[in-house]
Amino acid sequence: MTAEFQQQIASIALLVADYDEAIAFYTQKLGFSLLEDTPLGGDKRWVRVAPGTAGTALLLARASTPAQLQQVGDQAAGRVFLFLQTKDFWRDYRQMQAKGVHFHEAPREEAYGTVVVFSDLYGNKWDLLQLNAVSAPDVADTGPAD
Repeated sequence: MTAEFQQQIASIALLVADYDEAIAFYTQKLGFSLLEDTPLGGDKRWVRVAPGTAGTALLLARASTPAQLQQVGDQAAGRVFLFLQTKDFWRDYRQMQAKGVHFHEAPREEAYGTVVVFSDLYGNKWDLLQLNAVSAPDVADTGPAD
């Protein structure tokens, strides 16, 4: 009997205007970890950040053409693009608020959990959400919060 191969999305490319300002935002304001920052020659780099050390990471891809630069901050045409799930919504919301993260609304309770929309440094919309127990009985434990 052979083990079943399981796939996962390892990284999602996110267009940014500048590597260093994007790294600063994600690590300092959202508390993400810098997983990798590898020079690729010229001014290209392989930069990955994530809220933990396991699971899907963001691959910060510096825009290198005028068309790409136009899409920075609007990769989902104004819709929520990414979803940051937490086990402690109010802790994370207050920390992000204190660090100057822009929220589009007040937090709200939905049938699936607690949610609020915020923007990253370029304007991409995100949901910060904590799913309720009925919606997320198997939410992975990503380790200590601090």
